Amino acid sequence: MRTLEQVLADGIRDIPDYPQQGVVFKDITPLLADHSGFAQVVDALAAFGRDDDGNPVVDKVVGIEARGFILAAPVALALGAGFVPVRKKGKLPGATYEESYALEYGEATIEVHQDAFTPGDRVLVIDDVLATGGTVEACLRLIRRCEAEVVDTAVLLELSFLPGRKRLAGEQLRALLTV
Repeated sequence: MRTLEQVLADGIRDIPDYPQQGVVFKDITPLLADHSGFAQVVDALAAFGRDDDGNPVVDKVVGIEARGFILAAPVALALGAGFVPVRKKGKLPGATYEESYALEYGEATIEVHQDAFTPGDRVLVIDDVLATGGTVEACLRLIRRCEAEVVDTAVLLELSFLPGRKRLAGEQLRALLTV
């Protein structure tokens, strides 16, 4: 059996100059196509929602649009928890809360349904990549606005050369792979 490190090394490829010149995109589609590797990643992320005895400690798992959905939904199933999507503005049909955050060139807004959480829900947040931390930071604000408790935040990949971890100082944050 391959180690998690091998699975990640084999399953994440660099795509230079995508989506724009000078950017190296981290493509996880090979990992998603590898059933056993994908299952290992889901198990590793789900471990962040369990106590030392392996019992689930979360009520909901949040996935951040879009690749966070792919990772968070099976993690929620593995934990016996509900799945909550955090989406780009205008994509959810019901009453929402929204949070805006700065991007390198402009601003973005994410939303969550106002009734996505029961006050006191314990939440695990999952995303694919931690870069500058703006999206995750806005997501955490949304969850807390709904009076839910963020238990942990986990990402598949952390880009250590960007300020995401520094921006989220004081938050519980884990990455399966840091580059």
